[in-house]
Amino acid sequence: MADDRPQHRIAKLLARAGVASRREVERTIEEGRVALDGVALTTPATVLRSLHGVTVDGQPVAAPEPARLFLFHKPTGVLTTERDPAGRPTIYDRLPKDLPRLVPVGRLDLNTEGLLLLTTDGGLKRQLELPSTGVERTYRARAYGQVSQQQLEDLIDGIEIEGVRYGSIDANLERRTGANVWVEMTLREGKNREVRRVLEHLGLRVSRLIRVRYGPFVLGDLPVGGVGEVRVADLVAFRQALKTAAPNRPATPDVSVAGRFGAAVF
Repeated sequence: MADDRPQHRIAKLLARAGVASRREVERTIEEGRVALDGVALTTPATVLRSLHGVTVDGQPVAAPEPARLFLFHKPTGVLTTERDPAGRPTIYDRLPKDLPRLVPVGRLDLNTEGLLLLTTDGGLKRQLELPSTGVERTYRARAYGQVSQQQLEDLIDGIEIEGVRYGSIDANLERRTGANVWVEMTLREGKNREVRRVLEHLGLRVSRLIRVRYGPFVLGDLPVGGVGEVRVADLVAFRQALKTAAPNRPATPDVSVAGRFGAAVF
């Protein structure tokens, strides 16, 4: 009987199985660490229907398990990457060693702290990262300088800075503390250093940046360096909400989904 399963590039299959991100998988293949039926693969463009016979570092790759999603309170001073050539600490140095193989959803800069989502599923990672999905991210920034609420409200129409167009940002002035202000910003694109660049364009110098929400998942009182796992029912509800969201409507589920969120803390 013919095998009618769709074919996919091996990098995609390995990422879905939680081995690593696509980029990291491609690097692993280039290093000759991935083999099919004992023969090292030379290109990530290899197309397969399954991971049967595939090994990484000599170990068979297990069939992907149901997706799992974790919350991590990333501290400042650690990189969102697996390894750093300069030897700087990464999130994997801070994560508990008994967790499954996890890949980060997006990135937080070295000096940005707060909520970082981690998942075992490469497909879920991409779904959460795509700007077209419209998942909201909320940040709190402490910055030196002066800004008006009207200047922040004008960001709702988006802004162009040095040729880069940033989409609609819902920004509010939380409070002033001496020469500093606290600003809350919610956005959906999450371009590289977007919050810092927008605030710097407004004449502010950011001294602390914390991500407090990603979709319905909130940082809450998770301690710095702490990890929590999203309950299966909440993850299923969230993924269903992403699938049914209208193309031009934010894909963040209703508050009821966020209200049901729960996590087992490690």
